[in-house]
Amino acid sequence: MWKLKIADGGSPWLRTVNSHVGRQIWEFDPNLGSPEELMEIEKARQNFFDNRFRKKHSSDLLMRLQFSKENPVSVVLPQVKVEESENMTEEIVTNTLRRAINFHSFLQAHDGHWPGDYGGPMFLMPGLVITLSITGALNAVLSEEHKKEMCRYLYNHQNEDGGWGLHIEGPSTMFGTVLSYVTLRLLGEGANDGLGAMERGRDWILSRGGATQITSWGKMWLSVLGAFEWSGNNPLPPEIWLLPYRLPLHPGRMWCHCRMVYLPMSYLYGKRFVGPITPTVLSLRKELYTIPYHEIDWNQARNACAKEDLYYPHPLVQDILWASLDKFVEPILMHWPGKKLREKALQTAIEHIHYEDENTRYICIGPVNKVLNMLCCWVEDPNSEAFKLHLPRIYDFLWIAEDGMKMQGYNGSQLWDTAFAVQAIISTNLTEEYGPTLRKANMYIRNSQVLEDCPGDLNFWYRHISKGAWPFSTADHGWPISDCTAEGLKAALLLSKISPEIVGEPLEAKRLYDAVNVILSLQNTGGGFATYELTRSYQWLELINPAETFGDIVIDYPYVECTSAAIQALTSFRKSHPGHRQEEIDQCIQKAAKFIENTQASDGSWYGSWGVCFTYGTWFGVKGLVAAGKNFCNSSSIRKACNFLLSKQLPSGGWGESYLSCQKKVYSNIEGNRAHVVNTGWAMLALMDAGQAQRDPTPLHKGARYLINSQIENGDFPQQEIMGVFNKNCMITYAAYRNIFPIWALGEYRTRLLLQPTS
Repeated sequence: MWKLKIADGGSPWLRTVNSHVGRQIWEFDPNLGSPEELMEIEKARQNFFDNRFRKKHSSDLLMRLQFSKENPVSVVLPQVKVEESENMTEEIVTNTLRRAINFHSFLQAHDGHWPGDYGGPMFLMPGLVITLSITGALNAVLSEEHKKEMCRYLYNHQNEDGGWGLHIEGPSTMFGTVLSYVTLRLLGEGANDGLGAMERGRDWILSRGGATQITSWGKMWLSVLGAFEWSGNNPLPPEIWLLPYRLPLHPGRMWCHCRMVYLPMSYLYGKRFVGPITPTVLSLRKELYTIPYHEIDWNQARNACAKEDLYYPHPLVQDILWASLDKFVEPILMHWPGKKLREKALQTAIEHIHYEDENTRYICIGPVNKVLNMLCCWVEDPNSEAFKLHLPRIYDFLWIAEDGMKMQGYNGSQLWDTAFAVQAIISTNLTEEYGPTLRKANMYIRNSQVLEDCPGDLNFWYRHISKGAWPFSTADHGWPISDCTAEGLKAALLLSKISPEIVGEPLEAKRLYDAVNVILSLQNTGGGFATYELTRSYQWLELINPAETFGDIVIDYPYVECTSAAIQALTSFRKSHPGHRQEEIDQCIQKAAKFIENTQASDGSWYGSWGVCFTYGTWFGVKGLVAAGKNFCNSSSIRKACNFLLSKQLPSGGWGESYLSCQKKVYSNIEGNRAHVVNTGWAMLALMDAGQAQRDPTPLHKGARYLINSQIENGDFPQQEIMGVFNKNCMITYAAYRNIFPIWALGEYRTRLLLQPTS
């Protein structure tokens, strides 16, 4: 049976700054589990399989089953349902909240964070399996049980048409289908295995022109594997790292996720690295293409892309640029004396790769550059210490649920979920009842703050300050993020107002000051906040975005979510520490509020870039403006936002927004006009902040009724459609949101409407 282990080291090749706090890894123990427990797991797996086309999202049941045995809830309060004609009472809401927080508390790990599934994208695991296959480490790193669960996951998320999507809920794409098919083959599945699944996948690929139609990232992965030619790739010259920083297109000016992915890609491209040509690779050369491999026109393949994958088609200027580099520049750099420049560029690239590895304890900023960096370390030296240090950190990215084993979009969302959970529980005014839960969360927040800047000249390594920041996941990961720092600070400040006897000691003032310093340092001249760094270049640079699948990846744009979180944190800090950098904080809040007002759409919404979608963005937009001193009476922005949200409420009383809103940038209801507990939580929180209770509480009563009636017997809430997003087009799972936001919305509803009834 699989077991989730928390804050576990267990390898001499692991490095840590805080005794592995926040680390969550799954291990298989063949001796674990009673027959009843194993039967329960198999039942969950079968249920997912049987309903996989109707309900594409797992409910993260393996972790829930484990924790229900380890942290049993002594008494489950009786479930309550509210009829439409029935009035909401404080007793009903409080009962629902206690049931919900009791359940969510038993999901908390002993180090204070809430573990959970952060999967969703389908293109992450293939890079890992390709890298392990090339380096010969596949069988050493992945046990037979790992491989079995990875295959289960891939088969479970194959669409009815035979293809695989960019993410678990998406329609089939060439990128998702080719890489998933290749991964299954490398994991040992035959070309005709899977009860016809492999054949259906291959038919999908070949009926749409074959693997020459895959996106640029897919071309790169197939090239290193040896199932595609480098001449079929658009150039990724590492010499870009040698350009003067003052040029707008220097990679140091790009969004860190973008530059950290293209850094190792450029290293592999510069070397034209190809792994061992195995019998499986030779077979894939036959299986993936509509014509014999040696007859493919690789030059024509460079810009080929299936219509299903084209979210961001290449503009003409990009085609001209790549053709020029391919025809005129690359031939010079591949031969003496130009080769000397190539060697210098490759050396620069690998130095930056090592810096990233060392300063994230070999976790790396994300899963794509994690496996690419690992491959580069092996290419540089197969016996290197760097490669060995990479291997145990692979498990930090693997998560298992009833749908199988997936690779997550980060090493988890530990800090993010914990900071939100703290705010949600405190909002209920039931703090004293949940002291042990909050005490552990306080411990996690304390242990996850980044305490030092990265070493060396930060400008040379293109890094922002990080001392005092909070990361998205763990201190070992360590990349500072504006909204994570803000949410961490908000949670720390709320906890500091509660007796230390209940929640433990508050964070020292010096550490709060450091967090404020990070937030203030991240405000752009336009008032907005981007994610990890300042916006360092210009929007027109998106013209050279080579990733056909993703939008807005080249620079770090300012976002309403990050800007709002910064306002909220600084406003909260200003109340408790009025003398510290007050003028700077006041000016920062004023400029940030102006940015939020200026980015509101004409219909009153804000586009959410990290959650689905207009509901999420509008929650942040309203919350930020209210924190800055605006209200329904003095702000037309808040009035328009309320009208927008009220216009989207469904007959059920809830709100339900589809991920299609993110792609199309137009509000879209979930199919069948179904409501969603997370969207409903966001909408209610925004409306309550904007004073809806004082004007007309009816929409809030309806929303609360929907949430109460959605709660399931054990106090959990149902896992519905996917609610996270990145780069406009790819969805990602936030498994804890289904618990956090109903608690938070009902908590605010209880304290604002029922404990302080309006006249």
